[in-house]
Amino acid sequence: MTTYLYLSLIPQALIASMLPPEDFGMYYSVGSAKRSRGQAIFFSVDRDQLDGADFSLDDLDERCTAHPDGGPKRSLYLSIYRVLEKVPLTALSALHLVTDDGRVLTLAPGPFAPDGEDRAHLYQEFCPVQPRVVSRLDPSEFTHFITDSSQPVHVPRIVFAELTLGNLKNDVDALEIDNLPYPNIGHLRDCLRELAVDPSKPTKTVLRQMTQEVLFRTVRNGFFAGDAGGIVAFTMPSQDELEREHFAWWRSAQSSFGY
Repeated sequence: MTTYLYLSLIPQALIASMLPPEDFGMYYSVGSAKRSRGQAIFFSVDRDQLDGADFSLDDLDERCTAHPDGGPKRSLYLSIYRVLEKVPLTALSALHLVTDDGRVLTLAPGPFAPDGEDRAHLYQEFCPVQPRVVSRLDPSEFTHFITDSSQPVHVPRIVFAELTLGNLKNDVDALEIDNLPYPNIGHLRDCLRELAVDPSKPTKTVLRQMTQEVLFRTVRNGFFAGDAGGIVAFTMPSQDELEREHFAWWRSAQSSFGY
């Protein structure tokens, strides 16, 4: 059987498994006995790109073996501490978004392409920290800012998603906000106002920590992984594509309550 490597973001971990991504996503979100459920976000990791990384993989094929009855080894945790910073961006071969009932949407990596809009952004960070922030910086600029080692507060590498701000992106006082599903819209407006009146402030924290599942349907452009060396984009399909080509996942994602 093939041994796959996955980098989980919630929680952060490097995991070996004999299950391919679709099956691993189902197992990881629902469990083998289907008595628990929860979203999962994980990368497929190219093992060949991990040469020189700080992981003990020499005996992986001996450790990740089938069960005596022939069933596949579902998960073998290889590392749970500071994993993201040790995995090269080039090793992230796909991103998998899993709903709480095990539906998997797979996104391919690609270059970052600015949308050309001058507007505020709402970012949900996933790893290694989990604040939600508004920012005047686009995803590439934000990545450079948050991973800049010359700054007193920084991380070596970051994974985050851009979330929709609806009509608030250009008008913080907009009355029609398309029922944005975020808690305390008044506080979000205040954060956007503070950002607008202080050009020296690149970001403002909206929530200090993720406390619930994220609504995948609020992801605006996609997910991003990056560091001081660059950024990789995992672009979300359009709503039309989701409805036509990924209907089961999209229907499941829409039924999630999240926040």
